[in-house]
Amino acid sequence: MSKVIVETSAAGDYFGKGLEVARLVDACEALPETDYSLGFSSAAQLFGELTSARMGLLEALKGLGPVSIHALVKQVGRNYSNVHSDVTKLLDLGLIEKDAAGKIFVPWEEIQVRVSVGKAKMI
Repeated sequence: MSKVIVETSAAGDYFGKGLEVARLVDACEALPETDYSLGFSSAAQLFGELTSARMGLLEALKGLGPVSIHALVKQVGRNYSNVHSDVTKLLDLGLIEKDAAGKIFVPWEEIQVRVSVGKAKMI
């Protein structure tokens, strides 16, 4: 399964995850199925980068398949420059990709967003 996990996590959590992956490799054990992880230090940072408008673009792209930015603009009914800016950010974050023809698409079967606030976790 091809998925991405976007989450809040402390720097130490990533160090611990790296050590666990190294342990699995050393023991010749299977690695976790996650294809891509994208971490943020806080919920505010995560939602600052992955805004509701950008989430809407991800949802639209998931349903449309590979499209031009112009086609995406028509589908979502937003201003071209704002959509272009959001697409650029989603490309930078690795949440969407561009094919050889210049069409943008979501390469992931699943995108999970996990936010931890204090000790409580919300998925």
